[in-house]
Amino acid sequence: MKYHQVSEIQVSYSPNIMGTIVSTSESSYKVALNNWNLDTIEMFEEAKVLFLNNALKVIGIYSLSKGGISSSVEDIRLILSIALKSISTHIILIHNHPSTNLRPSKADMDITSKLKTACEFLEIKLLDHLIINKESYYSFADEGLL
Repeated sequence: MKYHQVSEIQVSYSPNIMGTIVSTSESSYKVALNNWNLDTIEMFEEAKVLFLNNALKVIGIYSLSKGGISSSVEDIRLILSIALKSISTHIILIHNHPSTNLRPSKADMDITSKLKTACEFLEIKLLDHLIINKESYYSFADEGLL
């Protein structure tokens, strides 16, 4: 009988905790801005995810996607796979609106709801979803939408 070769999956984890504690939407916004290219923030939509440990210390930030002028893709499976690999217990989804309008779209509301539900199954807390521009932000948590 002939056996087929398959890929071996290896998981490794090398934590490099930044020490930054994110406990408010404002502190999340500041971390996001420090990790965003402000020269392109009004050019195209981009999504990033902050991954946090149980003490709300930032484990890292992941550039999830870069899109067009009015949208980008937020793949829930990818977000959660990174959360699991980094042993994150909390996440914050962040994206910009190149128009600088901070009002969430229906698509923004839908992805937040889907991500929150998916996180609950894995006992990961979706702390917030921020929509940002250079001057300000919109927080789903602050608005009572989480």
